[in-house]
Amino acid sequence: MPLLRQLEFAFQTVAASLWNAKRQPVSERFAQPSGYRNGDLQRTARELLRTNGAARIATQLRVEWNPRLKTAAGRADYREKLISLNLQLLEHPTEIDRTLRHELAHILAQFRAGRRIPPHGTAWRQACVDLGIADEKRCHNLPFAARTYAARFVYRCLNCRQEFPRVRRVRRTVACLACCRKHNGGEFDSRFRLRLVR
Repeated sequence: MPLLRQLEFAFQTVAASLWNAKRQPVSERFAQPSGYRNGDLQRTARELLRTNGAARIATQLRVEWNPRLKTAAGRADYREKLISLNLQLLEHPTEIDRTLRHELAHILAQFRAGRRIPPHGTAWRQACVDLGIADEKRCHNLPFAARTYAARFVYRCLNCRQEFPRVRRVRRTVACLACCRKHNGGEFDSRFRLRLVR
């Protein structure tokens, strides 16, 4: 077989395997850690939903381990009825149940509200109480490596000379909060607008 034909055949084989992998559900693409199977966690989550009056969505809920999560302990997607858990939680087994309940609280709160709500607002806090994690914080304190980004933009208040480094360009008009509080009772004042200096 000529070399060009061999390369074309190899490319088609790789492309076909990638296409088939994309068509599989995410939970089938990634291996399930032993001892904490998706099915066990899913059963627990579904039972908690049923107990709290959300039986209608309990049967649709899925729980998966997602190796793409790096800094977040978990993620809840109400539209997909999906809870994704960070594989690094396996190094902190006592946090798995709490993280599952934290993410489940997002699903339960949105189900009860019937509309989009603030992610860590009053409805979420009430769902946490109902799920047995009344003292839950909005962010975890697990030692996951955090992403750091270099500040590409620096803004300055021309009044107090304070600098404000930012990763992204500020798209709206913003002012120095300290100067607005000191000289205008905390209300926005265009005299203290931040200016891009580099």
